Amino acid sequence: MISTIVIGTRGSELARAQARMVEKALHEKWPDLTIETKIIRTSGDESQSQAGNLRHGRKGLFTAEIEKALLARDVDLAVHSAKDLPS
Repeated sequence: MISTIVIGTRGSELARAQARMVEKALHEKWPDLTIETKIIRTSGDESQSQAGNLRHGRKGLFTAEIEKALLARDVDLAVHSAKDLPS
């Protein structure tokens, strides 16, 4: 069995709270599991000026870097807010 899981998430209060909820649920199921949370800064976090890109249809501002970390196996799972996911 895996002994350590790394959760990737944004650094916002909401994202960190949701990651803590996932961590709690995992610990309830697997109490001996070691869980680390890796805060990943996204392009949507970089600048308030990026908000204009949302209005112009640019997708994934708050998810792309986390997805890249997942694909690179830098994190084992990603926690996103549904509002941040491209539709």
